[in-house]
Amino acid sequence: MHSIISTCLLLFGCLAGMPQLLQAQEQPLQQREYYQLTVYRYRDAGQENLLDEYLEKALLPALHRQQFSRIGVFKAWANDTAREKKIYVLIPAASLQQLADIQTKLGPDKAYQQAGRTYLDAPYDQPAYTRLETIVLHAFSLAPVLQPPQLQGPRSERTYELRSYESPTEALFRNKVHMFNEGDEIGLFKRLGFNAIFYGEVLAGAQMPNLMYMTSFENRAVRDAHWKAFGSDPQWKQLSAMPEYQHNVSHIDIHFLRPTPYSDY
Repeated sequence: MHSIISTCLLLFGCLAGMPQLLQAQEQPLQQREYYQLTVYRYRDAGQENLLDEYLEKALLPALHRQQFSRIGVFKAWANDTAREKKIYVLIPAASLQQLADIQTKLGPDKAYQQAGRTYLDAPYDQPAYTRLETIVLHAFSLAPVLQPPQLQGPRSERTYELRSYESPTEALFRNKVHMFNEGDEIGLFKRLGFNAIFYGEVLAGAQMPNLMYMTSFENRAVRDAHWKAFGSDPQWKQLSAMPEYQHNVSHIDIHFLRPTPYSDY
């Protein structure tokens, strides 16, 4: 009897994920977006204030003038105590050329130059950050565009979870991407209400080969409940046990983030 019940639950989980996959396959393919994720590393409140002022008053308004939208700006939940503090800026674009043109268009933007003067003209011994890193990603085929979350709770409680999955080889990296797309891991996240913002293959970054994705929740307790449900879901148990999807992730980094007041979402 126990085996019959387990089989039924497994079948139910598989069938539950089918509508999302079939719907995605029936829809016309959308153009896959590109993402630029910039990570500013800073050490103290002085640098943080400089970065906040620059991002809120100068960079984001300038990017909006360049017709960029859905720009996310996030800080780590542990920023108050972490030795290495970070601000993340996520920019979606229709093409790599659009991303490449950002700096060229910022040059002649007088409003940007004026609003960002303190940041742009910071002296060598008082910079606004210690280092910055830029990561370029290409959206997954079955999650081609960034989707801002539909969260209702206070911004101060929202939890955005950024994950990076590294793979041992390029072939196993492609295998993990396949697991998300054709294996319907994306559909599983959608069915369980993870409010995924983006899924992307890293084209340029420090931890390649790897993929990154971001989910969002009303608060940390809701996040924990969702992952508990994910781990026990019959569809996930079947998917993760498939021989063809073994050993495709060698390292995972998890970052718990919160949106800044001036983030687009």
